[in-house]
Amino acid sequence: MFVPRSYLVFTFLIMVVAAFSYCGQIRKKESNEFYWRNHSDSAHYVGMSTCKQCHSSVHSSFMHTGMGESWNYATMQKSKAKFDKHAIVYDKIKNFYYKPFWKDSTFYILEFRLNGSDTIYKRIEKIEFIVGSGQHTNSHIWNSGGYLFQAPLTFYTQMGIWDLPPGFEDGENSRWSRTISTECMNCHNMYPDFNLTAENKFTSVKTGIECERCHGPGSIHAVEKLTGILIDTSKEADRSIVNPRRLSLELQTELCQRCHLQGISVLNEGKSFFDFKPGMFLNEVENVFMPRYKGGKETFIMASHADRMKQSKCFIESKKMSCLTCHNPHKSVKVTANEVFNAECKNCHTGINNSCTQDLAIRMKQNDNCFNCHMPVSSTMDIPHVTVHDHRIQIPIAKSEVESIKRFVGLECMTTKNPSALLMAQGYLAMYESFTAKSFLLDSAFYFLQKDKDRNTLLFKKTFIQYYFLKNDFSSEILWAQKFSITDTLDAWSNYRIGEAYLRKQQSKIAEDYFAKAVKQKPEELQFINKLGVAQLTNGKVEEAKTAFEKIISLQPKYAPALSNLAYIYMLRSDWKYSLKLVNEALALDPDYVEALMNKAAILFSTEMNLEAKKIIQQVLILEPDNEKAKIALKNM
Repeated sequence: MFVPRSYLVFTFLIMVVAAFSYCGQIRKKESNEFYWRNHSDSAHYVGMSTCKQCHSSVHSSFMHTGMGESWNYATMQKSKAKFDKHAIVYDKIKNFYYKPFWKDSTFYILEFRLNGSDTIYKRIEKIEFIVGSGQHTNSHIWNSGGYLFQAPLTFYTQMGIWDLPPGFEDGENSRWSRTISTECMNCHNMYPDFNLTAENKFTSVKTGIECERCHGPGSIHAVEKLTGILIDTSKEADRSIVNPRRLSLELQTELCQRCHLQGISVLNEGKSFFDFKPGMFLNEVENVFMPRYKGGKETFIMASHADRMKQSKCFIESKKMSCLTCHNPHKSVKVTANEVFNAECKNCHTGINNSCTQDLAIRMKQNDNCFNCHMPVSSTMDIPHVTVHDHRIQIPIAKSEVESIKRFVGLECMTTKNPSALLMAQGYLAMYESFTAKSFLLDSAFYFLQKDKDRNTLLFKKTFIQYYFLKNDFSSEILWAQKFSITDTLDAWSNYRIGEAYLRKQQSKIAEDYFAKAVKQKPEELQFINKLGVAQLTNGKVEEAKTAFEKIISLQPKYAPALSNLAYIYMLRSDWKYSLKLVNEALALDPDYVEALMNKAAILFSTEMNLEAKKIIQQVLILEPDNEKAKIALKNM
């Protein structure tokens, strides 16, 4: 059973052992003002319950902040949503309805499809977690065997409405299959116990962002305080744990923009999203890119506070500003008095020459709050039904002066000055793969790959593999795959991509080898196992393929491709009854899954149910008018 772990308080003995293990390191580097002892690999996270023992008042206020309320179980207390007659949402492109409801204090989302007034399809999933403090949204997470996915329904609290989640609109509704990866979890929650055998499988998760996200691992600090080792912080920094106020302004901003610089992230080789610690520069772990546009300067990505702040004249000219200038991370903005923010403005803007020149009557309409005029509330580019204060502090611009036409002009690397051509290529590929599959992004990636001078590095070759994979140019991908030497160590995703290229080019034996390598590296990654099974089946290894598909179903029984593929194996055995059962289970999860529909049509045709088979094929051709297999099947019928 998948149950988030309760927080553990480490025993005194463990703490003492940890304390002794650091003694040499403390003396060795304590003179370095940027060195924090909890950056050591031996330092570990102790959990918020440990911090609370000494910092109960701070903990109490922090728990009511957006960070403290960022993630929790799906309870009536956590949900900020309305459950009334307006709760039903219709996706007119995919033709699905969604309805949230409670039953016995358990939260469910119903997905259904109508034909007139008749319900012809429905699927119900239990919601395990709610993401978001409710200041802007509540999104919803469902769990199957520890694999976490985002549900296709979000409540937008500012507007008080239900709608599809961001990125699910305009025909992009991925329904129940959007994975909650480590990148998602990294900003929306405290570090979980992550199952490294798959991309979105967790052994336990926490219930909100905790103290150590901003202060770093607390084991050394807890040991020293509990054993009476105290520091007079009025005279010197306590290097056992990071106090963000002790960081330089640049490093303060680096810390905050780990999550408040939402853009396109590219991890450094060998790094994970959990490797960043407060007091580090972000590019020690990853690089973040922001899309830039010509026109439409007053529109921006929601969680781009750091980017917008850095564009403001206040930030550029004051040279003494960071996120902490205005924000106390331990206190919710909802209970922070307006005068607290106004006072920070007046600290710089003093005297006659710096006083506000706006007409007093207009100022009073805004309660004479600086931020209401100079940080106007605005909608965002990426999140519908949401408004936030624009952190690009500026003199208000008349709407008539705003250029509304917006044209993408490129990516800007926000974390590394003068990024390499290879890094820029990685940024464009990441944007294509994770955000929007526009061909010009691949063109830009290719442009930068061509500019890179060193083509013999492993990273360069892996990046070219990714480029050709996304371009569906499998012949070129295979040519690049042949450039790897036997000493090159490929990651699981590179092995998977190369395997897919060989499979698409009817070289299934080589494909099987690469898929097997990917599965060995991530043995519970469902799509890797599924493709290995497909290659094995193509190579006549029916029993091995059957084992692969059955393994998937044992791990995550709601994985439609494995159910459909296993149904095909039972079709080969002429076990029509069981194969029909399996394919119907796949279609109960995804009624528009073409491969399952084709398998069902084949089963019906083989059992002389030709009319029903014909209806299924016609349904496929509605979904995919150019499906040649369906056209041939219909002609033969």
